[in-house]
Amino acid sequence: MTFLSQTLSRVKPSPTIAVTTMAAELKAAGRDVIGLGAGEPDFDTPDNIKEAAIAAIHAGKTKYTPPDGIPELKAAICAKLERENGLTYTPKQISVGTGGKQTLYNALMATLNPGDEVIIPAPYWVSYPDMVLLAGGTPAPVAATLENAFKITPEQLESAITPKTKWFIFNSPSTPTGAGYSRDELKGLTDVLMKHPHVWVMSDDMYEHLAYDGFEFCTPAQVEPGLYDRTLTCNGVSKAYAMTGWRIGYAAGPEPVIAAMRKVQSQSTSNPCSVSQWAAVEALNGTQEFLASNNAIFKRRRDLVVSMLSEIEGVTCPVPEGAFYVYPSIAGLIGKTSKSGVKIDNDEAFAKALLEETGVAVVFGAAFGLSPNFRVSYATSDENLKQACSRIQDFCAGLG
Repeated sequence: MTFLSQTLSRVKPSPTIAVTTMAAELKAAGRDVIGLGAGEPDFDTPDNIKEAAIAAIHAGKTKYTPPDGIPELKAAICAKLERENGLTYTPKQISVGTGGKQTLYNALMATLNPGDEVIIPAPYWVSYPDMVLLAGGTPAPVAATLENAFKITPEQLESAITPKTKWFIFNSPSTPTGAGYSRDELKGLTDVLMKHPHVWVMSDDMYEHLAYDGFEFCTPAQVEPGLYDRTLTCNGVSKAYAMTGWRIGYAAGPEPVIAAMRKVQSQSTSNPCSVSQWAAVEALNGTQEFLASNNAIFKRRRDLVVSMLSEIEGVTCPVPEGAFYVYPSIAGLIGKTSKSGVKIDNDEAFAKALLEETGVAVVFGAAFGLSPNFRVSYATSDENLKQACSRIQDFCAGLG
């Protein structure tokens, strides 16, 4: 349709949202469906955070706010970054957006010009390349393979950098793999970046608090202070605080970039929800005790899923360091045929046949830029996970 923007033709809808929607539609139609597609904790938002929102409503804090966040939330973010990451920022260096996604999008819209390249390790969050495309840039994916534990090497990063590179997007622990970079592994990447002063770093730290087995989270500007002036450190309250629907994300970085992001936001959504901002203040300033208990549950679920999927012949399921995803390889299943006659010639065919024949919804690996794999979100009950993994086992055993 020629009426629509040519820019829109460069991007596709989110595959993870599409899978979740499809699963919901099948469930509404009476099918027995277990959805493992959504990257959303099944925990409720903690009571102290909900009470803070209710108090804000009763206090009449329901009006417009400054475009990129109330002073109280910016102060809470500065305190959090100092306390947990050893990074010092002022409120003028903070941007609060309507979710982590909008914060990243604002930054790309504010900085990219046609021809600018953005290095994105693959597998990646499905939205990174499309946001780059919407902003007029060119995604430059770098394959982080199973053999390298889904992490890119300094040599790969060096080879990917060109004179046109503007950003390097870094996500650890990551979606879709849950892979986390150790301090030494990240230092190897930051050493490369120090040699290329024209390359900026966008660090998506959304899964910071979801780490297991003693994995210690670190962020680029923390590991290499020399990158502070060209790093945008991004985070939010969606995952660790079970606040996906509240839509609050934030970024910390150089004032000129933050000011440019503010300009973009002021002409798009204006300010984030006022009530959600007050809830986020409590999330960051209030008790953090529930994080450890939630992580213990996630770790148990991770171990359950990895154990059951690892029993399948033809499937390789590495143990992730963090987040709430596993990203098994199905290289040993390609070329087989399902009981209903579907040829499994790629991971998309696998995921579609799995959903149609067993009612288990997963996201195929091609959506994340690395095949043949599929992503399982274990942010659901143990019962659901046991039943889903059992169905996956039976489905794979029935391939011929």
